[in-house]
Amino acid sequence: MSNLRPQAVLFDLDGTLVDTAPDFVRVLNELRQQHGRPALSHQQIRPAVSAGARAMVNVGFPEYSLDSHEFLQLRQAFLDNYGQNVCQDSQVFTGLETLLAGLEAQGIPWGIVTNKPRIYSEALLSALALAQRCAVLVCPDDVKNTKPDPEPMYLACKHLNIEPTQTVYVGDHLRDIQAGKNAQMTTIAVGFGYIVEGENIADWQADYCVDSVDELIGLFAL
Repeated sequence: MSNLRPQAVLFDLDGTLVDTAPDFVRVLNELRQQHGRPALSHQQIRPAVSAGARAMVNVGFPEYSLDSHEFLQLRQAFLDNYGQNVCQDSQVFTGLETLLAGLEAQGIPWGIVTNKPRIYSEALLSALALAQRCAVLVCPDDVKNTKPDPEPMYLACKHLNIEPTQTVYVGDHLRDIQAGKNAQMTTIAVGFGYIVEGENIADWQADYCVDSVDELIGLFAL
């Protein structure tokens, strides 16, 4: 294993730092119930979480085209319901608190670069008591171009006053790795996130690939 000694560590949020799938599964199934449909399994919904609300609603209501009036109404209802309680069942992935505490103990700032809108991201971090510990939070609201564009990565580093080349980015989606590489960061792909069936994280060409939180922690010299 490597002994990474970055000046900062940035994480994707959903599926990388926090397991938000339980709340999204709950909200989507509540919406399906309202429309007289049976609940879907956790396994059916989980892989779509990192792709956002549109992808999840498409799993729940596949018969509607993504630009139809019906679909857009369903997507808004999904977001409205999620916004009412973003953290009923979400939690930091088991074991990751050890990594966060280890980084903090060494004075290494950690932050988040996510495609999740700020209104939900801030509420989630607050509910998990992470808001004050997170050194920087960059959301789609803050930039013109979102991941895989490097703009949000550069903005996070600017806030931290740390060079991207001295920063590690951790993510569970191809666009995460692309954004990190586009910003010349060291990238880590995690297989414990919301990986689509049949997808191989090794194909993303990250600098490191790990399948567990323990493997991720083992990459760092803590």
